[in-house]
Amino acid sequence: MRQHSVIHTPKQSDYQELTRVWEASVRATHDFLPESYILLLKDLVLTRYLDAVMLVCTKDSGQRITGFAGVAAGKIEMLFIDPRHRGHGLGKQLLRYAMEHLNADELDVNEQNPQALGFYFKQGFEVIGRSEVDGMGQPYPLLHMRMRQNQQRSQHG
Repeated sequence: MRQHSVIHTPKQSDYQELTRVWEASVRATHDFLPESYILLLKDLVLTRYLDAVMLVCTKDSGQRITGFAGVAAGKIEMLFIDPRHRGHGLGKQLLRYAMEHLNADELDVNEQNPQALGFYFKQGFEVIGRSEVDGMGQPYPLLHMRMRQNQQRSQHG
């Protein structure tokens, strides 16, 4: 069943819950990351990364956060969905919102996360570059992606 949620702007008091969603999502999709690295990143998400982006989220009927996106300087820096809510169109909805309202058309994705890669290809993104290491300099290659130009025009015109 496709859910069409209202897009909310989370507050700092939501950071614990956003970090919970981040961790659950990463554990469900990033099986190549060691436990110690997930814990390090989790702390950075909570204490630094969430503050560095413009955040939007979706919530369930009980007002619990089901997914979120973070955008900075035209780039989607985060897009994470609670594993219990995957497959309901929330990722697509958050992605579209980030593109249409926050002018984001680029993102990086872990090369070792085929689910995310497939999702972004399906949404009209293409690979425009690659780094051997992630943002922390660790050996988890990133693919740099951008929305294909013809895709953008067809959505806005």
